[in-house]
Amino acid sequence: MILEDSNMQTFGSELPAMFDGMKLAAVAAVLYVVVRCLNLTSPTAVPQIISQDTPLSRYLLKSCPMLSKEYIPPLIWGKSGHLQTALYGKMGRVSTPTPCGLRKFLPMQDGATATFDLFEALGKHSTGDDVTMVICPGIGNHSEKNYIRTFVDYSQRQGYRCAVLNHLGALPDMELTSPRMFTYGCTWEFGAMVAYIKRAFPQTQLVVVGFSLGGNIACKFLGENRSNQEQVLCCISVCQGYSALRAQETFLQWDQCRRLYNFVLAGNMKKLILSHRGSLLTSSNIGDTDLNKLCAATSLMQIDDNIMRKFHGYNSLREYYEKESCVHYVHNVSVPLLLVNSSDDPLVHRSLLAIPCMLADKMPNVMFALTEHGGHMGFFEGAVLFPHPLTWMDKVIVEYTDAICHWEKKQQACQRSRNSNSTSHQD
Repeated sequence: MILEDSNMQTFGSELPAMFDGMKLAAVAAVLYVVVRCLNLTSPTAVPQIISQDTPLSRYLLKSCPMLSKEYIPPLIWGKSGHLQTALYGKMGRVSTPTPCGLRKFLPMQDGATATFDLFEALGKHSTGDDVTMVICPGIGNHSEKNYIRTFVDYSQRQGYRCAVLNHLGALPDMELTSPRMFTYGCTWEFGAMVAYIKRAFPQTQLVVVGFSLGGNIACKFLGENRSNQEQVLCCISVCQGYSALRAQETFLQWDQCRRLYNFVLAGNMKKLILSHRGSLLTSSNIGDTDLNKLCAATSLMQIDDNIMRKFHGYNSLREYYEKESCVHYVHNVSVPLLLVNSSDDPLVHRSLLAIPCMLADKMPNVMFALTEHGGHMGFFEGAVLFPHPLTWMDKVIVEYTDAICHWEKKQQACQRSRNSNSTSHQD
């Protein structure tokens, strides 16, 4: 009995040490998970740049230091593509400004009413020229989104006029005037906005900017017709997927929680479409059965198949994705083209990045910038916890555009000089 009591006392004295060990193990496990989830061990890196060795590419790399120095996201959470994406989606940007613009209404041939917001420059451009950024936002977005407001405000202050397309059906206070809303690759509304800008400001030069889905529309628009590139200085596309047909397969995978993102995006699209059900039901192509299928949809592909492709009369989802993807048009773009993606973008599978790599390898006007971090449309910068109001993305677009504007100015000056010398020799 005395021996048993002694053993119990010994075991009892060891209990606190055992509990302390378990606590340490639990803390270590939690820290390991946090470090892995936040990707804290991933080093910051200079963007990977792929381009041909041309006078323009050398000039751009020299004139755009943002492309040749480390992109440093906030230390605590900025190396997680999921958190960058989620914070962009929920928060948008920090200290978002409210630029004052004028809304324009454009009647379309099919009865639809396209709208865009026009923001005048708040200063003189560094070249002294009149330059307008024509901007196509991401899926279901418009000029009132925080990331658009931040980018527009910054661009205005650098001397750019900005025109921002409001995707058809995206504005909460704007009713559809025809049984059609925006789709993945329809360029009609964007083309109408660009045509208006060219008529209203015949001396202006254009910079085409597209975010996510807007990047697909912007590149497709330029490649559809050579005349669409008139007065265009350059194009910048950020975080697009290039091929909807290839992307749809990756969106059904659970890798990087892509299937979950698909479900969330489908829910948002479903709400947007149902908010216009009165207008859309007047279409002979869309009926109650399609809307019932819409309510049961859990992926963007189901929504595209039951609703979106029917706006333009496509017979199948495959045909819709093939015809609406910029990958079949972008090789016709001859103006300088900057394609930007992030390696940790949870929405754009890495296999899709072979497309911009190939384009940059084969086309002298294309430059592909791939960052290690940034998520989907995040690209927040900051020291430890709190991000800066301006993102790496905002600054890179303006810096690249400034460089192109000055390059074009120099080219024009050289051309005038050659013409002048040619004339004097003839005399």
